[in-house]
Amino acid sequence: MRKEVWFGLSILAAVIIALVIFMPAPADITNGHLGLLMLGLIVVTIMLGFPTAFTLMGMGVIFTYIAYRNMGPQVAIEQTLDLMVLRTYAVMTNDVLIAVPLFIFMGYLVERANLIEKLFRSLHLAMARVPGSLAVATVITCAVFATATGIVGAVVTLMGLLALPAMLKAGYDIKLTAGAITAGGCLGILIPPSVLLIVYGAVAGVSVVKLYAGAFFPGIMLAGLYVVYIMIVAKVRPKMAPPLSEEDRKVKLPAFAEAISGTISNRTVPGLLTAMKGKRNADVPMRTLFNNLVVALLPALVFVAVMGLSYKMVTAPLPQLASGLEEMGFASGADTSTHLDSGGLQEPEVEGGLPAVETVATAAEAPAIEQAAAEEPAAAEAERQPASMTYWILLAVGTIAMLIFYAIFTFARLEIFKMLLGSFFPLAVMIMAVLGSIVFGLATPSEAAAMGSFGGILLALAYRRLNLAMMKESVYLAAKTSAMVCWLFVGSSIFSAAFALLGGQEIINSWVLGMDLSPMQFLILAQVVIFLLGWPLEWTEIIVIFMPIFLPLLAHYQIDPLFFGLLVAMNLQTAFLSPPVAMSAFYLKGVAPSHVTLNQIFAGMLPFMGIQILGIVLLYIFPAIGMWLPETLYK
Repeated sequence: MRKEVWFGLSILAAVIIALVIFMPAPADITNGHLGLLMLGLIVVTIMLGFPTAFTLMGMGVIFTYIAYRNMGPQVAIEQTLDLMVLRTYAVMTNDVLIAVPLFIFMGYLVERANLIEKLFRSLHLAMARVPGSLAVATVITCAVFATATGIVGAVVTLMGLLALPAMLKAGYDIKLTAGAITAGGCLGILIPPSVLLIVYGAVAGVSVVKLYAGAFFPGIMLAGLYVVYIMIVAKVRPKMAPPLSEEDRKVKLPAFAEAISGTISNRTVPGLLTAMKGKRNADVPMRTLFNNLVVALLPALVFVAVMGLSYKMVTAPLPQLASGLEEMGFASGADTSTHLDSGGLQEPEVEGGLPAVETVATAAEAPAIEQAAAEEPAAAEAERQPASMTYWILLAVGTIAMLIFYAIFTFARLEIFKMLLGSFFPLAVMIMAVLGSIVFGLATPSEAAAMGSFGGILLALAYRRLNLAMMKESVYLAAKTSAMVCWLFVGSSIFSAAFALLGGQEIINSWVLGMDLSPMQFLILAQVVIFLLGWPLEWTEIIVIFMPIFLPLLAHYQIDPLFFGLLVAMNLQTAFLSPPVAMSAFYLKGVAPSHVTLNQIFAGMLPFMGIQILGIVLLYIFPAIGMWLPETLYK
């Protein structure tokens, strides 16, 4: 028998043993115990290779019929078919799932736009002097690309083809190389726009917008921990990540840059400005000099624009309430005695029509009113708030940083900056536009996903990769993956309904509550179970099958489903790196040279798995890492 079958049977045996040891022996087998049996059987059938979605559906139908068997065969069949239709319709009308095919389509477009090679090359050169620069560039490339695609297998496979040979050629340790690629590729599970978070939000009824906001900083924290670990290893054990040679760091300059750096100055801005004057630019077209000067000044222009906009925001006048209330129909300071004496409802004295309406303001008062109206903008301008000390500190620090940046901004760094402009920044702008529109409430996740798909088409067009064959392949793969996710939802919905009908959920709730766990102990128990399930199962199966078991217990332990979802997302990343069934390892092994063994890949993944566990602990100890942004934005 295959190892997977033995693993599935062992899990089923563990479930049965746990039931026998921890639960009181029932007088007879009840429907609830059949529900627990169904839960164990689903793992075995999936490990045997049966399609997950249709296995869930089939088991749900069979056990639903068993739940209604006492009502007679005819009623049981009718109730079972009604349940299938209702649960399928509920999935079809779930608006949250609209974003899934669009984000998947965006990921396939970006993957086929051939950006990753340029991105890795530019980041590798930009970080040439950083310890472990190739591994650091690999993690950052994986993070950016995984964020854009969200497809772990695609990122690990592409980076295995691109970064693995480069790092092995540079003398990097195989274990560190494999760990950096596999761990970086898994970041797309957590960093938005993550399909996992959309699926969890649909299952748990949690706002996807809040999940995206909450997952942003934990994802950045995890990527930062990877980078710090690599830099420490490169410093402590240089043989594992040797520094790049001068030849590898060298950037080929265009002819005009070599001429200016050799005769005028190696620094970009002074060299270009000097070359634009006199006869020194005789061999270089003015247009070339001007275009490169604009590119070189882009960081300064962006800094000035950001600080100027920030100044307007921090000094904006506070909203003012009206200084006084006046009765409707009467001007301030006007003589109202006549109106009050008359009662206000008298018939007009003039026969044949209404009397002429008296002007509210006299001719003498008109200039004063006009002057006051003219002074309103000046008064509003005078009421602007002074900028805080924090703003001025940031301005000073940013100005000093800009001066240092341009002091060391050589023509070689200009060429690297151009490479980043052509690879990193387009992806970063697209990702930030999608996430920003979601987090700040400018668009729903579905609308932002549509714009992201359109952005992916524009990127493919800009890089001359857009053609009919590429578009057809991307549409087909997106439809195939989306269909898998949606069928999983249908199957899990029927399965969970059958599980609840049999009373399995009630038994588990009573069992867990009877253990008298603290919230911390419950979280540890839940995360350990999810971690173990992550070995044989995909994250989609864990979310749609097992999350409905834990979610009803969160209210009892006063645990926010949003916070629980962030812990689950980080935990599933850990499961992707844990032997013996770590999918990232098999993705990398499929494209690695023959001398790179699976055991070496597993050994390289273990330190990064420990970092992920550290990230989970930090998130639990300091919940503000994940909860601060959604609580700040959506009070």
